[in-house]
Amino acid sequence: MAASNFAPDTPARPRVRASPDRKGPEVDGAGPVQRLRVATRDVAEGREVLERVYNVRNLQVAPDRPFSLLQSATMVEHVTLGRVRLIGAPASGAVDASATVHITQVLGGQLGFTDATATACGRAPFVMPVRPYTCRWEDLDAVTVSLDAAALAGYAAGLTGVEQFRLRFTGASPVSPAMARHWAATVTYLDRDLLGNEMALAAPLLRAQVFRSLATAALQAFPSTFLEECTAPAPQPPAPAGIRRAITFMEEHLEADIDLAQIAEAARMSPRGLQAAFRREKGTTPLQYLRATRLEAAHADLLAADPTTGQNVAVVAARWGFAHPGRFAAAYRTRYGQAPSTTLYT
Repeated sequence: MAASNFAPDTPARPRVRASPDRKGPEVDGAGPVQRLRVATRDVAEGREVLERVYNVRNLQVAPDRPFSLLQSATMVEHVTLGRVRLIGAPASGAVDASATVHITQVLGGQLGFTDATATACGRAPFVMPVRPYTCRWEDLDAVTVSLDAAALAGYAAGLTGVEQFRLRFTGASPVSPAMARHWAATVTYLDRDLLGNEMALAAPLLRAQVFRSLATAALQAFPSTFLEECTAPAPQPPAPAGIRRAITFMEEHLEADIDLAQIAEAARMSPRGLQAAFRREKGTTPLQYLRATRLEAAHADLLAADPTTGQNVAVVAARWGFAHPGRFAAAYRTRYGQAPSTTLYT
């Protein structure tokens, strides 16, 4: 799929065949990657497609107005990324989303809930109810990422390290405008650079990256028990005083040219002893910790930067000690799921 298929400010251009009266959905691929493209005016066919992609049941369409469905979707393990345009007749349906987390961004038209669901369907992405519900739409144009709920819960539990962790979304809207942009940028990046690249998707590790990237972005962007667990104070003994002194020194000298010997001197430890203490207590080395902290600072600068004033990725990277743009971009994408330029220009 082209990136423009999912850009919020561009007109919808789903990939469909010329005749909207064609019977039967066009599905490409029978292996780990499948692509579905449908253009139809037939209500029965539309019912079949909506049930397959979104698990919509009991589709009800106003009989006095024409019905038109344009649907494109790419499906890989645990993930479906789809764009739908339902033109003409107002319609409603029941959705059983107990096993799926649908995250939707409405690009045009109207989407509302006919039950007691308290969700505002504006232009920002939002989490649909993860349970059975009913909804109603008219002239709808929307992008939806569907994640297997069990796979997402297992991934979240692994990140928390809590065996009995239970994932539950506690709100529908993103936790902040910045995280809303982060989610949209992740979807755009994956659609453009992975889901549309047949050669890349032939590699199992890159297919797995689609789910991991979207799962990580969803857990960061939307309120849930995962964020509550991650922000809760950890019940653990305090770090040794030497590590605390080392961290304080690094945080106070992030923009300075400091080395292991200076950090160890500030910690009142030998370099070898400090290395061992960091590996034992933090699972990393002092210099790796310093690099990760500088990457966080670069991320904050990119979020706050105004590119019209001459700020660019290279300037921010150099500010925080990343001399090689390619390595900085690779480390940044690994940590935040998107290119630094995406953060800067969104």
